[in-house]
Amino acid sequence: MDAYRVLRVDPAANEESIRAAYRLLARRYHPDGAEPDLARMTEINLAHDELKTRERRALYDHAGASGVPDVQNVPNSGPTYAGPIARRRAANSPDDGTAMDFGRYVGWRIADIARHDPNYLRWLSQQRTGIRFRAAIERCLPGEKDLGRRSAWVR
Repeated sequence: MDAYRVLRVDPAANEESIRAAYRLLARRYHPDGAEPDLARMTEINLAHDELKTRERRALYDHAGASGVPDVQNVPNSGPTYAGPIARRRAANSPDDGTAMDFGRYVGWRIADIARHDPNYLRWLSQQRTGIRFRAAIERCLPGEKDLGRRSAWVR
């Protein structure tokens, strides 16, 4: 996947142009947009994720030039960052259902998220979308009280 082609921007485009192109395409292809297309929206989100910050864009450009992604010293990228293809593979890998397949942690295992952002898992365990991950969250956050119980402010 060529992130620049997906977002329809020139590789020399500045951050504002990339953000504007993403928003324009998102408005168009979002499920609530003018031409709903979930597959296209997923591709747009992955492309924007690769180009949205200076650091990630430099990593993406370097990986494109060398053909091999450089996963060393990637700020805020987490333990499984290796681009959209690797994240999709990780999300589809047999990991007893503990690989995230949505949100900001696509492709991350629950154990990795527990080390990086345990508050997110506490929140996720209280949401309907987190029901299928609740057992894995409980294994990764032992001793946590009320995991899965919705607090008064959520109701």
